[in-house]
Amino acid sequence: MQPGLFLKPKPGDRIEFLQGIYHHWALYVGDGDVVHLTPYCNSSGGILSSGILSSMVSLTNGKALVQKDKLSDVVGYDGWRVNNDLDKKHVPRRAEDIVTAARHAVGRELDYSVVTKNCEHFVNKLRYARGESQQVSVTRRMHTAYAYTEFQPA
Repeated sequence: MQPGLFLKPKPGDRIEFLQGIYHHWALYVGDGDVVHLTPYCNSSGGILSSGILSSMVSLTNGKALVQKDKLSDVVGYDGWRVNNDLDKKHVPRRAEDIVTAARHAVGRELDYSVVTKNCEHFVNKLRYARGESQQVSVTRRMHTAYAYTEFQPA
């Protein structure tokens, strides 16, 4: 069993949505609500749901919107879990401060980059006051290892 898979979220918890190879991240703010960075589609004026397609839209326009939604609406048919694993590495801010900052961010349009300013960076910035993405770090290490092994002279 994965840690946090059956934990009831508490305000300030990081929520990881399990969507295949790309995981979406949100911050639980209480009352069944999460705050998350969602791709913003200027052409239609609307918001797309989380996932790979929505990240592609943000890649092309470089913008995302901070939204507050019901956890049940964001998860859809995917799985989710409480994932505060970075608490082992960084000291989280007080839950009240995390939730206040998250609520104040709702409605803001932010720059988006899958490598430097994605939904995981956003959530970690709120919880730990430092934006980082484990997904990006792992992917970079994998690509570096592949490039090193594939392109070494025989």
